[in-house]
Amino acid sequence: MNRFTIRLRRAWSHLKVLGPWQFLRFLWRRLRRGPGIGRIDLFEHYAFLEPPRPPAGPGPAIGERTMVWLVPGFEIGSGGHLNIFRMIANLEELGYRCQICLVGDTRFSDAGEARRVIREHFVPLAAEVVIGAERAMAAEYAVATSWITAYGVRSLPHVRHRLYFIQDFEPWFYPHGSDYVFAERTYRFGFTAIAAGDWLGRLVGREYGMRAHVFRFSYDKDRYRPLPRRPGPKRVFFYARNVTPRRGFELGMLALEQVHRRLPDVEFVLAGWDVSAYHIPFPAHNAGVVPLDQLADLYSQCDCALVISLTNISLLPLELMACGCPVVSNRGENVEWLLRDGENALLADPEPQALADALVRLLTDPALKARIRQGGLACAAATDWKAEARGIDAFLQRIRADA
Repeated sequence: MNRFTIRLRRAWSHLKVLGPWQFLRFLWRRLRRGPGIGRIDLFEHYAFLEPPRPPAGPGPAIGERTMVWLVPGFEIGSGGHLNIFRMIANLEELGYRCQICLVGDTRFSDAGEARRVIREHFVPLAAEVVIGAERAMAAEYAVATSWITAYGVRSLPHVRHRLYFIQDFEPWFYPHGSDYVFAERTYRFGFTAIAAGDWLGRLVGREYGMRAHVFRFSYDKDRYRPLPRRPGPKRVFFYARNVTPRRGFELGMLALEQVHRRLPDVEFVLAGWDVSAYHIPFPAHNAGVVPLDQLADLYSQCDCALVISLTNISLLPLELMACGCPVVSNRGENVEWLLRDGENALLADPEPQALADALVRLLTDPALKARIRQGGLACAAATDWKAEARGIDAFLQRIRADA
């Protein structure tokens, strides 16, 4: 066996162990250190699991309405990070002083550059940005924003209350192995949850006994709105994010193929990731990752959309509804806390035939499409990020009063 084959097999082994994103980060670190792919240092990779150490001596004074947010590394376009930064900005308007502490793998070596990217590409917030948990300030509230950062929050020495900003049930992102166990364990740390949606709030309360405040989703009302429809064939939008298993890429593509068989003149728009590596037996525009400023127009050109959520629902259905594009999604408690079948969306069993049936109904029944469209617009208009921030503020005040 030649050296190239050995390295290729070793790379494949690393990919299976780490998953695509962790593998890319690992490969980048190796390339910066020198050529070739070496052995996996799992002890370095999981160093954050170390239990917390008691603080040495008395800590600094802690001011009220101070918050340190531990945030994993990010790239431009990350929806989960947009939610975090948007909530920080809204809480700042309510008088909180916030610090963002980037932990784990991050492409930023300079905190000033990270802050500039956040302000230019996400939200123009005021928060200080630092890199590394050791630079976290003393604060009244420390907020974990992912399972990895929960270990960091557990170890912070000078905080009064430890919170967990939970946007999804992260153990389900992994096979039932070590990372699943490490992620699930964080819900037993005794933190107080700020959970995205009723389903997630009930889940962490019922299964892990967490005290939870539930916030609901909204959207950027300056960005998403119905725009004029240009002439053209009927179109179906599909959130085709094949690199994110919980978005059901394979299930959705099989459903679209059935729609094509029944309505061959319909076109399909696939967005969320580049899917050019796939054989697609129907007319499809591979839009890839679409710039935010182009999304409202893209959604407005589509007659309906398929968005699959196998864990917590994403913001995408609300954004589509706000642009007047009726949504089809899968049934399940994780979806139905926001989408109401026959009112603001059509829901179907998570199987290709059922999802295809729902899409065909919207494409062939103008009265149904108009009713679902109006229900979606009304649902979206009733949401408000600032109101959700005020609810979190009231919850934080109760935590302070109960201490």
